[in-house]
Amino acid sequence: MSIVNAVIQGILLGGLYALFAAGLSLMFGVMRLVNLAHGAFAVLAAYGALLIVRTGALNPIAALLIIVPAMAVLGFVVQRFILQRTLGTSPLPALLVTFGLSIIIENTLLLTVTADQQRLNLGSFDTAAIALPGGIRIGAFPLAVFVFALVVLALLSLVLSRTQYGRLVRAVSDDPGTVQLNGADPKLIYGFAAAIAFGLVAVAGVASGVQTSFSPSSGSLFLIFAFEAVIIGGLGSLWGTMLGAVVLGIAQTVGAAIAPAQQILIGHLVFLVFLAFLPGGITRQKALR
Repeated sequence: MSIVNAVIQGILLGGLYALFAAGLSLMFGVMRLVNLAHGAFAVLAAYGALLIVRTGALNPIAALLIIVPAMAVLGFVVQRFILQRTLGTSPLPALLVTFGLSIIIENTLLLTVTADQQRLNLGSFDTAAIALPGGIRIGAFPLAVFVFALVVLALLSLVLSRTQYGRLVRAVSDDPGTVQLNGADPKLIYGFAAAIAFGLVAVAGVASGVQTSFSPSSGSLFLIFAFEAVIIGGLGSLWGTMLGAVVLGIAQTVGAAIAPAQQILIGHLVFLVFLAFLPGGITRQKALR
């Protein structure tokens, strides 16, 4: 693989990582909560799509019409009845509870669907590619995921900056007490933010299930990639998250071109460099936008 081709593939891979990271960034930006079950919920969505595909004779894209609303409702319920109780001055309760949720989800999947690797199939669209000069081929599905990530982040950014709900989200992330005094319910705002985050992670889980295989234990790796993208881009910045995801994707694919067995390790090393020398991320944003 040439370096140019590796960079292009890395940019496309960044689109998938951006979908994983956007929900994590949103929940942290609104609630100051790090959801350690983020990857586990992505895997849960992938298995939900697999079940729908096998029982309903639908393809994974059509299954999203069921999975995304279901995960959004689940996110709202989980936030209102579980995560809301952990919010406070200390981040430790939320970390412990979400870690517990990830363990419960993973072990429940192990008991019900076994540890076998699974994959979602889109037929010919899986292998369809666009040929470019220089022998470079761009996968149609990774390109679609990248474009979708750009559209989703643009819409989410527009909602946060131009709508009444977006203004409430930004206000409650800064001072929930004052927002409540003005008649808005921070708990409801948190719930809808969690619903959006879970809907995004459902799309990411299904997209990842199409691009590669997954198992009940895949959630931890998804979480790491999402966390690294958020930190590289800058906490609180949605476009920073996209940029961080692209940097991480390029680091992995260029690393694979240089040392195929060390692809993931090279991505981790790039993250470590950012953490050591640019801990605020590329955008260095402190407010959600």
